[in-house]
Amino acid sequence: MIALIAPAKRLDYDSDLSVEDFSIAEHLKESKELIKELQKKSPEDLSSLMGLSENLSMLNFERNMNWQVPKKPSNEVRQAIFAFKGDVYVGLDSETLSKSDIKYAQNNLAILSGLYGLLKPLDLMYPYRLEMGTKMKNEKGKNLYEFWGNKITTSINALAKKNNSKGIINLASVEYFTSVKAENLDLPVYSPVFKDFKNGKYKIISFFAKKARGSMVRFVIQNKIKNPAGLNKFNLDGYKYSKKDSSEYSPVFLRN
Repeated sequence: MIALIAPAKRLDYDSDLSVEDFSIAEHLKESKELIKELQKKSPEDLSSLMGLSENLSMLNFERNMNWQVPKKPSNEVRQAIFAFKGDVYVGLDSETLSKSDIKYAQNNLAILSGLYGLLKPLDLMYPYRLEMGTKMKNEKGKNLYEFWGNKITTSINALAKKNNSKGIINLASVEYFTSVKAENLDLPVYSPVFKDFKNGKYKIISFFAKKARGSMVRFVIQNKIKNPAGLNKFNLDGYKYSKKDSSEYSPVFLRN
């Protein structure tokens, strides 16, 4: 199965890495087009476009102006799975995955990205800030959804066909999964839901749900989950599958 996750705003380009393997992202031509648009924008423009502070606007202005096509790992370029450090990636804990786990992830995990379109775990990336929901006008439309069109969906289908996958596991946010044309996917989509018990009832708590998405990716990778039924065995961090709360394409996992 192919798992889809969103990127993270928080990045790490400082910690030591033991993994030297890398790959090159598929849609760098499109990335260059977007960077060209971003390089036209001043720090003030970026602040207005993305709602960034003065410091973050200047940081990302400099990132945009210094961006190049990633070719090999360096202090400024690293593999996507190790660069992102948000809540999902806390659950994934990629630094503790084995080499065989990383190899499996390379073929069964895709990170959706506003700038790179679709990143495989070992694809190299420069640090950037461009969320998928950003309403940035470009030559192909008024936002990034129109810019990417069906390209991301086509890449997911190709990856799934290559691996004889049985389904797509949607562990991305709504903002990022919207970039996928679900009606054009060749496989069914399974969207797990994670709920925690609070104030007398089970509810989705954003921080815990995000971390659980990463934990499920880790579970899928380490257990080489091949079919939808295998998802129901997920039991990390105290979550358990609830059959009565689930539907065919939306398995629900509860935690007390």
